This record gives sequence, C-alpha cells and structure tokens, in this order.
Amino acid sequence: MNQCAPAVALRLASAALVLAALATGCRDAAPIASGGASASWPFYGGDAAGRRYSPLDQITPANVAALELAWTHHHGDLADSDETRGKSSFQATPIVVGDTLYYCTPLNRVFALDPETGTERWVYDPEVDAAQIRNLTCRGVAYWADPAAPEDSACRERIFTGTVDARLIAIDARTGQPCADFGSAGQVDLLVGIGEAFPGEYGVSSPPTVIRDVVAVGALVADNRRVDAPAGVVRGFDARSGALRWAFDPVPPGTPPRKPEPMPETDGTPSYHVGTANAWSIFSADSERDLLFVPTGNTSPDFYGGQRHGIDHYSSSVVALRGATGEVVWHFQTVHHDLWDYDVSSQPTLLDVPVNGALVPGVAQPTKMGHVFLLDRETGRPLYAVEERPVPQRPIPGETLSPTQPFPTHPPPLHPHTLSPDEAWGLTPWDRASCRDQLATLRNDGIFTPPSLEGSIQYPGVAGGTNWGSAAYDPERRLLVLGINRVANVQTAVPRDEVDWSERRGVLAMLFPQTGTPYVQKQEVLISSLGIPCNPPPWGTLVAVDLESGQVRWEVPLGSIREQAPVPIDLELGLPHAGGPLVTASGLVFIGASMDSTVRALDVETGETLWRARLPAGGQATPLTYRLENGARQLVVIAAGGHGTLGTRRGDSLVAYALP
Repeated sequence: MNQCAPAVALRLASAALVLAALATGCRDAAPIASGGASASWPFYGGDAAGRRYSPLDQITPANVAALELAWTHHHGDLADSDETRGKSSFQATPIVVGDTLYYCTPLNRVFALDPETGTERWVYDPEVDAAQIRNLTCRGVAYWADPAAPEDSACRERIFTGTVDARLIAIDARTGQPCADFGSAGQVDLLVGIGEAFPGEYGVSSPPTVIRDVVAVGALVADNRRVDAPAGVVRGFDARSGALRWAFDPVPPGTPPRKPEPMPETDGTPSYHVGTANAWSIFSADSERDLLFVPTGNTSPDFYGGQRHGIDHYSSSVVALRGATGEVVWHFQTVHHDLWDYDVSSQPTLLDVPVNGALVPGVAQPTKMGHVFLLDRETGRPLYAVEERPVPQRPIPGETLSPTQPFPTHPPPLHPHTLSPDEAWGLTPWDRASCRDQLATLRNDGIFTPPSLEGSIQYPGVAGGTNWGSAAYDPERRLLVLGINRVANVQTAVPRDEVDWSERRGVLAMLFPQTGTPYVQKQEVLISSLGIPCNPPPWGTLVAVDLESGQVRWEVPLGSIREQAPVPIDLELGLPHAGGPLVTASGLVFIGASMDSTVRALDVETGETLWRARLPAGGQATPLTYRLENGARQLVVIAAGGHGTLGTRRGDSLVAYALP
C-alpha cells in the first residue's frame, strides 16, 4: 500500500566538493516545423492503455535545447497551515481534451485551463477538510462524453474525480458545475460498505478510470495500521447515474459474501470484507475487449501475514476484470504472501509485445522489485518464462512464508537482488565502515529476506523499483522506459510488549502499529553515520529496455545532488524519485521526478540528456505533451509542487514549455 518513496537525507560531507560536476552538452537548434502531427492528452497515461507515448514530433532531439517557458499556472493550495504543512504532494498529470486542460490539486480542487496560455476558465472546489487527511494527493482526473446525450446538454461531457476523503464526483466539463443526475447532487459516497474507517485512513489518490459507460475506482488504505483495515474493494459505477454496477471484493473465489452489521441503516447496502488488498494506483482499460486492468496492493497489514488465512489471494497482483460486470477474467500474482510492501504500484501498460517475430497483445507490469512481467492480455499467461525460485525461509513465530517467488527472465530483473557488506558505500572510511557493520550484523539473505526479530535487510526497499510513476512505451522502437529506485530498508518485527514507542519516528525510521497482530513493525532506511544510503549510487536511474531482445538498451543516473548537498554542486549521482517518463515519436524522453527540482529531455536511443530546466519546486509528477492543431506549438507540461514525504521544495506551479 505504500505510495511514497521515503525521503533520504543526502547530507554529503565536504569531500564531495572535489568531485567534478557533469556538464550537459548543447546542440544547435533546428528550425521549428509549423506542420506535422497534432495530438491531445485525453487520459492520465496519455491513452487508456497507459503507454505515456505521444505521436508528436515538433520538438526533436535537434531543437529541444531551445525549449523555453511558455506559461505557469498557480493553483494556490499551498497555505502553510497546520492542516497542510508537510502533507501535500502535487503529483498531478493533467489531461487535455478538445480545447481544455483539466487537473486537480492536493486539496482536490479541479481546474480547467486554456492549454495554449494557461488562462483559468473555471475551478471546482469539493471543500475537503484537510485537517482530517494524512496525505493530500490527487494524481489526476478522467473524462467521459455520453454518446447518447444531446450535443449541448448539461453534463454530456464529464470530468470524474476521486477525493482524499472518499467521494467520487462528476463535474460538467464545460462549466465546472456538479452533475445533478450523478449520485447525490453529483457525488457518490465511497465509504459505504467498507467497514469502519478512521479519519484519513481511506481515500482516493489516483484518477478514476472510465471503460465504456462505467467509471471504476479503487482507493488507498493507510499502511500497516491494523488487521481489520477498511475493505480494498474496487467498484464500477454507472457513468450517467452514479448507481453501483458492480464490486470486486478481492477475496479468494468461493468466499461467502460478508454480511452487513445488523443495523437499520445498513439494510440493503453492500458490505465488503475488511483487511483485503486495495487498489490505490492507476488502472488501464481495453474498451475493445471490455477489460479493466487493476494493480493491487497488500493485504493488511503489510509486514505480517500470520492471520491472513489465505485472504491475500489477489494481493500484489495485476487483475483483469470485465468492465461491464467486474467479473475476474484472470489475475497474475507478482509476489506470493507479500510481507515486504511490494504492492503493484505501477499502471499496467497495454502494448503489443514482440514474441518470436510476431506482436502479441500484452500487458507489461513493472514492480517495486525491479521486475517487469510481460503477460498475455487476454489470459494473463506469461509471454516469456517466469521461474518460481526458492527464496529465504525461517519466518518469525506465527508467520508462514511462500517457499518460492516468481522471477521474470525477459527482461531480467532491473534491480540488484543482493547487497553484501563488501558493497557498502560511503564518502569516508568511517561512514562506509558503519554501513558494512550494519550489513554484516543484520539478517541479509538477499531479495525476499523476511522480516525478523533481529532486523532484516530489505533490498529492493519498500520504495524500490518502479512506483506509481509507471513506464512509458515507444511502439516504433519497442523500448520500455522506466525509473528504478535503489535504496535499502531495515525491517524489524518487534514483539508488542517490547516496543519502545518513544523511539524516533519520521520518514527515515517509523513504527507501524499493526494492531491485531503480535508484532509492531519497525522500518528504517539503511543509511550511514553521515545519513547517506549504504548501498552504492546511483540511488535512482532511468532505464530503457528493448522488449524484443529483453536487454537493457541504456541506463543513466537520474538526478543531481544539487539540492541535497551542503553546496550546490551539480553532480548526477542519481537520486530517489517519484514520477514517471513520457516518450515522443521524435525520439525524446521527458521526465521530472527526481529530488533536484529539474525537468529533463533525453535521447530515447541513447539516454543522453539534451535539455534540462530548473523547476520552481519539486517535479514529483509525470509530464504530458500536446499540440492542438497545425500551426500551434507543441507544449510540455509538468506539475511542480514538491512531495511531502520526499521532502522536496514545495510549490503550486503547473509549468509549460515550448519552442520559441
């Protein structure tokens, strides 16, 4: 269920001053084409398949160095009040439909802008009570046009948004007014039937997904709180009326329905099993096949499964549902009996996979382990061999472990599976020694080392591999481009009667209550005495994988230490990041994401950085690009608002770039 990379304090010693900064080369700008392709960005992931690919070619490797600021829009949801300070993260990727750009803010306000100028057209405010919410995040909204409605009727075109306080809302795309015929005055209450939810424990952070005339939505459930956490149900609502069409209650097949509590107010309302795997990230849709692809999180709580009793059947999986009915068509589990918070946090990417010289409709599913599973879209069967390999055993008392875990072979894993004491990293002999000692004294059996009483190394960590930033796919070059985080954790199961609740808490060390289990979970970032990750850099990379050969085409560090070092030295060591890439037909990759408040353009063939610009705040979001008509400029837009958990510079800017 973990959505956010842990902040990593990169307090570099003065010895870093002797390191040479990397320089980015410049090229002579080529003439700007007035003709060529035009395209919008109607879905969060560019298209319903989540490919993050644009056919645009006005901005090219030859002229990208000439990009300049075109406009900036400020949403204003940045008051440094007690309610919002440190909790908000502006992670939105706008959509562009027709002649309007739509996006949402950390407080779930929805803006409509002129996409050419950034001029505001309307704003809708759902009036979220920020004081009750732990994480204020809205990644995006969804668009739907009713083909049966008269052309000029109210709410023929709708914007759907989910809120952090658990509402699904339909808004007239033209006016910003709620659609009165949807639910109750434009809203559906998502708290119905999920069990008891404490304030801020349950809400929507990712965009709803429309498939035909159904709008589907999952929700985040706060990590590691308790065994009986709110239900992880995924629901499909009628896009016109808001009526519940179906519900996917993620329990093993054959499990009897949960009976509602015997109270008058629950009569006739559905009731879902509590503690189940939720679906907080982004869905994908194949409307032609009527298939909805859902990435799932962990069964509660994340790090102890001794009391799950098989309820984690759909945990850490990609699940294909029938869009009209919610029926499970197939599911593929990426981790068995997950005890590492390795939930599937990336949007499934729907693409044609090259297999033995033919293209097969498939799904690429990146994971936090740095694994990419290539699956048949209609059956879920692996298109290349997936091996069930033995993994470390010896669980803590009361726990069970899966004897094997699935490992893909094409492409091979993109994240190291081991971190030995000899690989400990540091700026000085002293901090390297502190890392080496930790690695030697903690349980350290490689990937899938289970939590232990003495403390276990978890590598990849809880924010490793690819997270909600997801992958981008270039169909012409058959390259899958994705970010990989590489920072280790220490996971310790502490018997409940031995817990010292006064121990430090925060982003580098946390105590998770796991109420209802025998253990409290202590999670730490594995850092040296100087506060630097113990594993060697890069701590964040951008990778391009050739899906035909299965091999890595290139891999480059992503992120400069400029904002983390004592002095602004521009050394590209590669930092933890949050956000994803987009690729264009002209051969460019655009990405923000890193902790250095920078947006970059790279050559998709080589990974060479061709352009970069400083953002007014952390760019922990995925950019988009569009060009609305012949003669117009292609724009690249990214949210720059920082990330509460990563600790990057905060702001409220939506920033657009274009050629002169």
